[in-house]
Amino acid sequence: MFDTLLIANRGEIACRIVRTCRKLGIRTVAVYSEADRDALHVRLADVAVPIGPAPARESYLRADRIIDAALRTGAQAIHPGYGFLSERLDLIAACEANGIAFIGPSANAIEAMGDKIRSKQIAREAGVPGVPGYDGADQAPETLKREALRIGLPVMVKASAGGGGKGIRKVEVEADLNSAIATASREAEASFGDGRLLIEKFVTRPRHVEVQVAGDRHGNIVHLFERDCSVQRSNQKLLEEAPAPNLGSEARAALYAHALKLSRAIAYDNLGTVEFLVDAVTQDVFFLEMNTRLQVEHPVTEAVTGLDLVEWQIRIAAGEKLPLAQKDITCTGHAIEARLTAERADEGFRPDTGAIALWREPEGLRVDSGVATGSSVSPFYDSMLAKVIAYGPDRNAARQRLANGLERMTVLGPATIRPFLIDALRTPVFARGEATTLFIGETWPNGWQPQAVEARARDALAAAIWLAGTKPKAAGPWGALTDFRLLETAGKPGTSHLALSHSGQTSRVAVENTGVSFRVITEGGDKEVSVTAGDDPTRWQVMLDGQYLVVDAVRDETGVALRWEAFEGRIEIALAIAAEAAAREAAGSAGDSVRATMPGTIASIHVKEGDSVAAGQIVAVLESMKLFMDLKSPTAGTVARVAAKPGATAAAGELLIAITPA
Repeated sequence: MFDTLLIANRGEIACRIVRTCRKLGIRTVAVYSEADRDALHVRLADVAVPIGPAPARESYLRADRIIDAALRTGAQAIHPGYGFLSERLDLIAACEANGIAFIGPSANAIEAMGDKIRSKQIAREAGVPGVPGYDGADQAPETLKREALRIGLPVMVKASAGGGGKGIRKVEVEADLNSAIATASREAEASFGDGRLLIEKFVTRPRHVEVQVAGDRHGNIVHLFERDCSVQRSNQKLLEEAPAPNLGSEARAALYAHALKLSRAIAYDNLGTVEFLVDAVTQDVFFLEMNTRLQVEHPVTEAVTGLDLVEWQIRIAAGEKLPLAQKDITCTGHAIEARLTAERADEGFRPDTGAIALWREPEGLRVDSGVATGSSVSPFYDSMLAKVIAYGPDRNAARQRLANGLERMTVLGPATIRPFLIDALRTPVFARGEATTLFIGETWPNGWQPQAVEARARDALAAAIWLAGTKPKAAGPWGALTDFRLLETAGKPGTSHLALSHSGQTSRVAVENTGVSFRVITEGGDKEVSVTAGDDPTRWQVMLDGQYLVVDAVRDETGVALRWEAFEGRIEIALAIAAEAAAREAAGSAGDSVRATMPGTIASIHVKEGDSVAAGQIVAVLESMKLFMDLKSPTAGTVARVAAKPGATAAAGELLIAITPA
């Protein structure tokens, strides 16, 4: 067994690996970029080594810096987690050259399955059926387009070296083919250094079902049952469960047989996942790809088998045999995992960034997280913050426990998809176990929106907490007086006029301090609010219109981050006179400008000042969390100003290009 192990990753998976290493008595080494200097995985490891600037290509994707950190700290093994270098042959070669064990399969297995085109060819030779498509060597755009039309739309355009939903586009009409091919290839090149594509027929009612496999270096290979990962957005999984619901015995047996057959064909020798599409109507099984690494959703398999899969990985890499034979591996109960990401589900799952003002995990559930209160979510990496896992004796129990646990969870700061996940778990389709990869689009054809809350009550609560938490700044006895002291002595309550802003909507309120409570006066009526902070300054005891509540809130000089009922977000608050002055200062029409749709890096600018543009013309490309987005001109006109440069970072809403309408 190893004494010291370096974790070549970040976030929740790095923290997860630390937990198993502690159990095994293994010293851990973390690596971190400049953006992750204060990250949770850095604090949890025994040793932490800086490896470069924030962009992944200059830090987490630098195998030479990873190896150097391992040699300097005496690490005998490197665990790559998933993503980054987990399936990169250059890291394995560097490990072998320096006598360091790689916690993963052999280079031959990764090379065979890491290329989707080759993996499909190997699967065919092994007798494992795949989805009809094109995986030829000719990668000319016109060839790909011709093959897509031959196969018949709709099709999936997919990166050959891809994973994690990168470099994938669904195409339903011929007019979108050229753009989909170009964008998918560009994303694949940026994410994996390989822009090759393949075309697959889109299965009309697809389910995404995968089989966990494990092999050792003594020729033993087993499966650890299956997982259903059908609930996805942008081809990235959001809800995963084990075992798969509503799966016939023949389909289940076929999944196991195909997964083992393929694994044996490449002499697989660590943890891996063989992914399939299952036709929800016919239950026909089609091979998709094999991921030669640990999967994000591995905790649900751990929950139903009682095994530690990271421990299995480490022991296999150390040369040990598989701990169990196939007959000794059992599946008990049901587990469901929700991926909690920093995204705005109500805005098409737009990534969000910023500091986490409050992170409160629910009791009774497993939470694999890579953040805590005070952590910063940057635009440089994947948007996933944590995985929340519920286990129960049956599927319904696990589903209800997960939904209830997510309701008890609080994340203040960047927006998360927590409310969406709760709604998804409670839809009748998911409750019946009938979700396909079309679930989100079919359930919310116009996009998901959060449950409405009473805006007047929300604003009254935020205003009261903001005023109640105001700390006097002056020194001496004058600093001990409240804001309303002079007026209160005259027998009249002090009044503050405030402007509150949330999601582009601004409201004005007047707040009277009665000495016992706040009376918040709005156009729609008054609200009586009393607020008291307990021992925990982020948990407030509230009396709102006679109803007792306990809410989570974090206030500062410019507003309140609030969790109340279905609302979880930040409300900017300022004195009304200051807000009006700021509004007058703001200039420019958003409708005639191109702004960053989310935080990210400017990948390219396609126009210069003075150029004429057409409505809908692509004028810039934004890269955020490994995805590329085309930014288009909202109107025909002339470029008046280019405010951004390629390679620069941009905040959400930041002006990039100003256009004077024709």
